[in-house]
Amino acid sequence: MASELHNLSQYDPTTVASGEGRKVGIVYADWNSEITYALRDGAIKTLTDNGVEASDITVVSVPGSFELIYGAAQMVKSKKYDAVIAIGCVIRGDTPHFDYICEGVTAGLTQLNVEYDTPVIFGLITTNNLLQAQERSGGRLGNKGDECAVTALQMMARFK
Repeated sequence: MASELHNLSQYDPTTVASGEGRKVGIVYADWNSEITYALRDGAIKTLTDNGVEASDITVVSVPGSFELIYGAAQMVKSKKYDAVIAIGCVIRGDTPHFDYICEGVTAGLTQLNVEYDTPVIFGLITTNNLLQAQERSGGRLGNKGDECAVTALQMMARFK
């Protein structure tokens, strides 16, 4: 979680497991593309910087954050990946739609983690405004995509 005390992109590379020989699926939402593309690119860079071959990373887009559930489920069910990273961005608006989407995605991705043996990494950022999203997608608080990639590497090393 990004805060004034912890930058999302800061990690000690000596403590991160190698991704050599690993296959990772990334599903990302096209909605709020300014944010999600930066998160996706951060995740890819961190994975390749830590040994995952670019050819072993499959990247698929879905229209919005709610569709991350289906996209991640298809990747998990294919059994082709050692981990799946789900990336999206929901920015609070004037209606309760924000709450429904955030709750639905959280429940759906949680269910995949409970039911299957492939870790699904939660890369949905939920913010009150665009500035907060920008700060977490390569801005002053780092890039949540980096954090998701490090989490995927650690989960693969521990459980796959």
